[in-house]
Amino acid sequence: MRSIIQDGSDDMPPTVFEGAIHIIRGGRIMGFYDYSVTAPDGSEVSMKDYEGKVVMVVNTATGCGFTPHYKDIEEMYEKYHDRGFEVVDVPCNQFAGQTPGTDDEIHEFCTLKYNTRFPQMKKSDVNGDNAIPLFKYLKEQKGFEGFGKGPAALAMSAMLKKIDKDYKNNPEIKWNFTKFIIDREGNVVARFEPTAKMEKVAECVASLM
Repeated sequence: MRSIIQDGSDDMPPTVFEGAIHIIRGGRIMGFYDYSVTAPDGSEVSMKDYEGKVVMVVNTATGCGFTPHYKDIEEMYEKYHDRGFEVVDVPCNQFAGQTPGTDDEIHEFCTLKYNTRFPQMKKSDVNGDNAIPLFKYLKEQKGFEGFGKGPAALAMSAMLKKIDKDYKNNPEIKWNFTKFIIDREGNVVARFEPTAKMEKVAECVASLM
C-alpha cells in the first residue's frame, strides 16, 4: 500500500511513500468522515453524514453462504437505528462472482428476501487497484486477525490458502460480509470476518449505543 502526504497547498503534488495509507490534507490526517461511497444513482454519500453515529460498513453478496447475515444486520438496524445506528452496505462481486446482478436487482433481492430498510450502495471493488478508497482506509485501520474457530473458520482457511497463500499476513478483505464497526467519534473499533458469530457483532454494536 502507499502513503500519500500532501502539504497545505493544493498546488503542491502529494508525496508518496510505501507503507500504510495515511493521507494528509492541509496538515490533517484524513479520517473516516473524509471518505464517501457512491450510491446506485451516481451521487456521493459522505461518511460525514454519519458523524456522531455508530456505523457498520459491510461488503455484501446476494448468492453467498453468508447472505443470511442480511437478516441479522436488518434486525440490528431496526433495533438501533432510532438511537443512531447506520449501515453502509457495499455490494461486491469480487468473491466467486456471488453478486452478479445490477444495482437495481441487488436492491430488489434485499428488500424482497430480507425486508432490508437500509440502502445499498453502488456495487464496488473492495480489494485491488480499483478498491474504493473507503475500504482501503478501513483495511489499514483494522487488518485481518483470523477467522476464529469452528467448522466455518476451518473451511474458510482451507479455501483462502488456495486463493492467497499469504492471506494471513495482509489486510485484504477475505470474503463477503466482512464487517467494520465505527464508533460515534469516527474510530474504526472492530473488524468482524464473515465467520464471526452475528451475536458477537450485535454485542459490539450494542456496547456503542
